[in-house]
Amino acid sequence: MTITDRTVPGLGTTSDLGDLVALGCRVLAYRGLAEDILGHISVRTAGDELLVRCRGPQERGLLFTGSDDVHAVSLDGESEMPVGFSAPNELPIHTEILRARPDVQAVVHVHPPAVVAADLAGLPLRPIVGAYNIPAMRMAQEGVPTYPRGVLINRPELGQDVARALGDRSVCILRGHGIVATGDSVEQAVVRALNLDALARMTLQANSFGTTPPELSAEDVSAMPDLGSAFNDAQVWAYNVSRLQLAGLADPL
Repeated sequence: MTITDRTVPGLGTTSDLGDLVALGCRVLAYRGLAEDILGHISVRTAGDELLVRCRGPQERGLLFTGSDDVHAVSLDGESEMPVGFSAPNELPIHTEILRARPDVQAVVHVHPPAVVAADLAGLPLRPIVGAYNIPAMRMAQEGVPTYPRGVLINRPELGQDVARALGDRSVCILRGHGIVATGDSVEQAVVRALNLDALARMTLQANSFGTTPPELSAEDVSAMPDLGSAFNDAQVWAYNVSRLQLAGLADPL
């Protein structure tokens, strides 16, 4: 059972997935990972097609994304969108990762300032936290790959380069640019982006005192339990959706 099945009963139609992509965009923007109009989420659908957050004639930014901003595109970049809408310039990030990774169902691309700043400062995201954020610790322990160019990923060959840099990992830093996060659902990809951002923020704060924080000991790493996706992803997703509801942003304005 996927995280999508757990958190949104009955979700699975194209329209439902479009609503989920829009909601994920609002979560990321509300948490500060997607500033202004930059960033997008995609989810694989039937065949060689995906739904992706597009830009329309009345663009208001990711915080106000609605299902009307989410449209179908083929892995070859072909689409039939309403007049005035266009796929993201960096659509190749999504199409080439989904093409290279059959296990990936959703892709997030956003520009978290803390991640970009930590990378530019030469601060690798190391496993310096433990129970503070176990998924982030695991992510750092496995190693977070970096795509070393700060260019716009607007051509298939550049998207293929990003997919190669990502490899079999769940997240990748794009130097001077942002991040890519993947998952077996929109919810999981969004939560992984949030975890990467949390690790980057802690890395910046811990290094601001002029010392290099030690990595978690092997003993402590081995003692960390796997709390499962229902805890690590579903409950974190539900919490963030509740924050949107409290702010009046659960539905686009």
